[in-house]
Amino acid sequence: MAEEDGTPQELIDQLERLRQDYLARLPGELDALDELVRKMVAEGVSVDHLASLHQRLHKLAGSGGTFGLPALSLAARSVEQRVKRLLDAESSGVDKAYLQALASDIAGLADAAATPGSAHFHPAPTESVPVGPSCDANRIWLVNEDAFQGRELAAQLESFGYEVRLFSSLRDADRAVSIEKAPDLVIMDVVFEVEQENATEALNRYEDLKGLSSPLLFVSSRDEFESRIRAAKLGAQGYLLKPLDVPRLVNRMVQIFEHRNAPPERILIVDDDQDLAAHYRLVLMAAGMNADVLDDPRQIMERVAAHRPELVLMDLHMPEYTGPELAGLIRQHETWDSLPIVYLSAETDLAMRVDAMSRGADDFLTKPVSDAQLVAAVRSRVARSRQLDAQIARDSLTGLLKHSAIKEAIEVEVSRARRTGKPLTVALLDIDHFKAVNDTYGHATGDLVISSVAMLLRQRLRSTDIIGRYGGEEFAIALPDCELEHGKMLLDDIRRRFQDIRFTHEGQAFICTLSAGVAAPGQSGMLSGAQLLNNADEALYVAKRNGRNQVCVAEDDPRRSLSL
Repeated sequence: MAEEDGTPQELIDQLERLRQDYLARLPGELDALDELVRKMVAEGVSVDHLASLHQRLHKLAGSGGTFGLPALSLAARSVEQRVKRLLDAESSGVDKAYLQALASDIAGLADAAATPGSAHFHPAPTESVPVGPSCDANRIWLVNEDAFQGRELAAQLESFGYEVRLFSSLRDADRAVSIEKAPDLVIMDVVFEVEQENATEALNRYEDLKGLSSPLLFVSSRDEFESRIRAAKLGAQGYLLKPLDVPRLVNRMVQIFEHRNAPPERILIVDDDQDLAAHYRLVLMAAGMNADVLDDPRQIMERVAAHRPELVLMDLHMPEYTGPELAGLIRQHETWDSLPIVYLSAETDLAMRVDAMSRGADDFLTKPVSDAQLVAAVRSRVARSRQLDAQIARDSLTGLLKHSAIKEAIEVEVSRARRTGKPLTVALLDIDHFKAVNDTYGHATGDLVISSVAMLLRQRLRSTDIIGRYGGEEFAIALPDCELEHGKMLLDDIRRRFQDIRFTHEGQAFICTLSAGVAAPGQSGMLSGAQLLNNADEALYVAKRNGRNQVCVAEDDPRRSLSL
């Protein structure tokens, strides 16, 4: 993809050239569709005619919105679905009145193509700087049969720091499997449902790619059961519909990579059989988990508070206290009301197991349990619990912590910094003149701007940094083990990168800028999280008052700033 490297403006220009090339080819494509359906009216319908018509409409439905023509995508998809029903039925007995109605709908695609588009996202490339995260770019394989659409998507992914290898067919990707290093993620965008023979061949190639053990995402214009089931059978971790929402795609990719780099699962084992408990602990630790054993059930709440487990493995029958009694004790504490509890027991009496499950537990594993089953059950349960916690604590638009969650997280980091003596930087960041963006371009475009800030923050900050959507267009950030000067440089780098991002709405290009306030505990280190946030907010106010698009620091003199 070297041909797409360059300055932010060169990238933007190239993306625009791709869009203009598509728009230039579009009238010819619409004419070809008209000619094909007229031929069907004159000569009759064949399966080949329907297959060709369907494939053309399929590509049009997927590409239109990506190139700024969402109305065209919707219209093409509607016609495509009608053709698909005929193709599935292998129908050749279509009367002329039906074909003429189909021809009329296809002719109407030109009107849809003339409808102004919605916001189109053109980010600037992410360059390597010393203040950014110290990790290599994730390697992405993108399989897309539409060269123009594939190149545009690859360019946008590269702008977020991903290393993209573009393949124009499954066959080309299949050849690379045996000779290249496995990618970190595979994105598949192909058509293979037209003929059964081709579908089988393509499915075999999908299976080869599945053997890479790389996460797999599908991009498709088909929102139907069979297509989604096929993706599920191949282990896909995502299925996104066209016209493609690139920020949403990148957000899903970030989630996948964050899951891969997630911290070890924290497990507390409560069992009076010390040897068995020690065995479980070693098995879980060998699987990369952080496991702890509780010997004295009377200390369970103290150990839960200290270890903060994500799951408790608990024996059902113990000499002094039963599992259900201890589970009931845990459930009395609101903080731990949703902590997953799994019973481990040799109990086979169904009535007793049902009763135990009704008294505070989430699952039941029968002893003896194999090591593999134990690891799989624990890992699956913790993963689901993390997903649920994320849904509760995280903002749906950005995937970042919500207001209350980020405040709590900052208080925890302040306490940790005070205990360890390590530095901490806290920042508040705000999108300048955001109300004008909503008023001028609409709330959908405003949401795109907000989600773009969130993705830039997640891309440029470390996995140990904590980011939250503090409110509306405002973000709060905690940078553990980070000196104020370094934090200031990092925030200013993010500010400069964001002002290079170009957004367009109905052909009108615009940019947005950021302002930030940065604070640190200082020499005394006695400030609370709320006080640090207040200091950062005061510095942010200074940045706004001094002209915006700058970073101000609150240490000693909040008038110190890094500006353009």
